[in-house]
Amino acid sequence: MSLEKKVNDDIKSAMLARDEAGLRALRAIKAAILLARTSEGGQAVMSPEDELRLLQKLVKQRRDSLEIFEKQQRSDLAVKEREEIEVIERFLPSQLSPEALKEAVAGIIAEVGASGPADMGKVMGLATKRLTGQADGKAISEIVRTLLSNRG
Repeated sequence: MSLEKKVNDDIKSAMLARDEAGLRALRAIKAAILLARTSEGGQAVMSPEDELRLLQKLVKQRRDSLEIFEKQQRSDLAVKEREEIEVIERFLPSQLSPEALKEAVAGIIAEVGASGPADMGKVMGLATKRLTGQADGKAISEIVRTLLSNRG
């Protein structure tokens, strides 16, 4: 079942349950899907990889907003962002634990034969491709940087 179909089904359920937070997040996902499909170069049917990237982008946007709202002590807006993050993450695969992510990145570094910080681009390219949907790009980058700086 495509992401769009799942979201439409969940929108109906959220409407029946009068779940305002869920409905808000689901409508945001649906709007992002429609925008991606109708944008220039967009395809009528999104691949699972594109769907994952879209969901990750939505979560990242909300995390960035959440961070800003917390700094500004706007707890009312921060709560809404947390609720939406929770709903959107239901459509993402389970995230790797920090230890599992570190292991996966270490394996990729060994596979690529990276020897120091200069090889970060090679490692990041493969790591982001393999770990799409399983870890945040920022977390991957931090671990790659840490592991490569220990080698170099």
